[in-house]
Amino acid sequence: MKKNKGIRYVVKKDGKFWPSDVMKKVVNMTDERIYDKAAKNPVKFWEDLAREGLTWEKEWDKGYVEKLPYFKWFEGGKLNFSVNCVDRHLSHPDRVALIWVPEPTKEKPIKITYGELYNKVNKFANVLKENGVKRGDVVSIYLPMVPQALIAMLACTRIGAIHSVVFSAFSADALKARIQDGKAKILITADGYYRRGEPEKLIDKAKKATEKTTVKKIIVVNRIGKKVKGKKFLDFDTELEKADSYCKPEMMNSEDTMFILYTSGTTGKPKGVIHDTGGYAAQSYWTCKWNFDLHPEDVMWCTADIGWITGHTYAMYGPLLTGATTLIYEGGPDYPDPGRWWKIIQDNKINVFYTAPTAIRMFMGVDSKWINECDMSSLRILGTVGEPIDEKSWMWYFNKIGGGRCPVIDTWWQTETGGTLINVLPGIGPFVPTVSGKSFPGTEHVIVDNKGKPMPKGRQGFLAQKSPFAPGMLHGVYNNHEKYVETYWKKFKKMYDTSDGAYLQNGLIRITGRTDDVMKVAGHRLTTAELENAIHDNKLVGDCAVVPMPHKIKGQVPIAFVVLKKGNGSKKIEKKLKEYVDMKIGPTARPGKIFFIEDLPKTRSGKIMRRILKALLIDEEPQGLMTLINPDSVGKIKDVINANKGS
Repeated sequence: MKKNKGIRYVVKKDGKFWPSDVMKKVVNMTDERIYDKAAKNPVKFWEDLAREGLTWEKEWDKGYVEKLPYFKWFEGGKLNFSVNCVDRHLSHPDRVALIWVPEPTKEKPIKITYGELYNKVNKFANVLKENGVKRGDVVSIYLPMVPQALIAMLACTRIGAIHSVVFSAFSADALKARIQDGKAKILITADGYYRRGEPEKLIDKAKKATEKTTVKKIIVVNRIGKKVKGKKFLDFDTELEKADSYCKPEMMNSEDTMFILYTSGTTGKPKGVIHDTGGYAAQSYWTCKWNFDLHPEDVMWCTADIGWITGHTYAMYGPLLTGATTLIYEGGPDYPDPGRWWKIIQDNKINVFYTAPTAIRMFMGVDSKWINECDMSSLRILGTVGEPIDEKSWMWYFNKIGGGRCPVIDTWWQTETGGTLINVLPGIGPFVPTVSGKSFPGTEHVIVDNKGKPMPKGRQGFLAQKSPFAPGMLHGVYNNHEKYVETYWKKFKKMYDTSDGAYLQNGLIRITGRTDDVMKVAGHRLTTAELENAIHDNKLVGDCAVVPMPHKIKGQVPIAFVVLKKGNGSKKIEKKLKEYVDMKIGPTARPGKIFFIEDLPKTRSGKIMRRILKALLIDEEPQGLMTLINPDSVGKIKDVINANKGS
């Protein structure tokens, strides 16, 4: 048995955990006065950080310009994102930039140095240019966790193309919708990848998704040895090998769009969240440096997939901006056994480990021998992301993975915020189970009622962000101004609506979860509307509604209520509908249970009363039945739920 011994970075005092003296000597930020300093002049504060942390071709004319609902950071400034991630670290070309761990244990990990990454990014940037990609064009990326994903993303930033990464487990239909919205010229994908020991084919979904779209070429990474033929297809490695080794970086305006990342929308159609170049770079750099105390000699492992914002900012870009090493892993967390993650930490001497409460809860149910057998003394910082973490899971993570000696940084942020915005800085503390902490210096969040008025301390309300808004924040919804305004600015007008609930606990912010119809399933954000659209599209379905339910492992799981066009439901039909959801969206969205009912509870205006369905699921007395046009449906639905308990 290997003890998780190592340097003690935290001490317990007054029932809270605080940074130890040892921690205070090594961290990048220890001065609590940083919050007050930043609050006095947030714009100047971020300007100073941008100068110190990034390499600019031309300094900006104005630090911050606001004309709501839009705002700009570092207006007039020019820089190139790939230069900031790679070129400026070439004084240490042999320092490892990326460690890639494949799932099959017979394959050895690959290490790519900053010098090698520079070469590959330049070459692939030229591949894109040779295939007609220009500044401002959208490039779709549909790749698993392989090194080529990072190379492709950085190559886009080098020539000023806008990358749009799509989660590789999403269906062909989900990919197609995102390609069509962005009018992508090029798709970068793979023939497949490995998941739980088996090759998962990707190229077939890519082919289907690109039919009758703007995609002219598909560049394919050969991962599982599946042959791809046709004039439309290019081999990633072959094209890389024959390309020129230098591509002059395109100097971008700070406020130019760098990437689009699609997130669920309340209408069921995904929203293309826009992030710019300079502001996103500044926030990514400083949140990595201060929140995760990242140093150039550190190795950070963020377990998020590249298809999510966490994968963009903290699995790929953030560590590179600071000149550190990032690790990405291809496969399942417990393959070939539950010790896989902990062995990766041991073998690669991970210093910063960042994962989701979903994963933590999964491992809590596994024999602790898998953890005890590994030496994880290299760990210094633990982080959580994706959803609020409960106290039991927090303490298990703290004691079992961190050995009771590493702080747990509980981070709050969103696809829209670009980077972490509420948490505790590791050199300042305190680290309190279930409590995220304070707004990142230079930003301000408030807890308000439905009309935007401040809530009394300790009372739950809506979490909103005040001006000036964080540099890494979204700068619109791609081709959809109305959706941008309606989703984020309609409720509070002059404050950004996070759609999350929160309250203050001893001066620190505790997040309580979503206040709209967005579910957090295993850390992935899905709307009830998007899932309902997928189910309703099936020819068997007449009507449906989806509600999220708490889940011990995944955080939340979707539960579907379905009215069939004819006949009664069965296990066979339930299986068919789940498989249909897999095809339309992906297995992440698969309902945990489908109840077949005669009618959905609706108001006279036709609105489905999902809160009544949720109340029935958790065995609460539903309220507001007088608003229903069909109140008798409620008793019948309750009977169906009771009849299916335990099934």
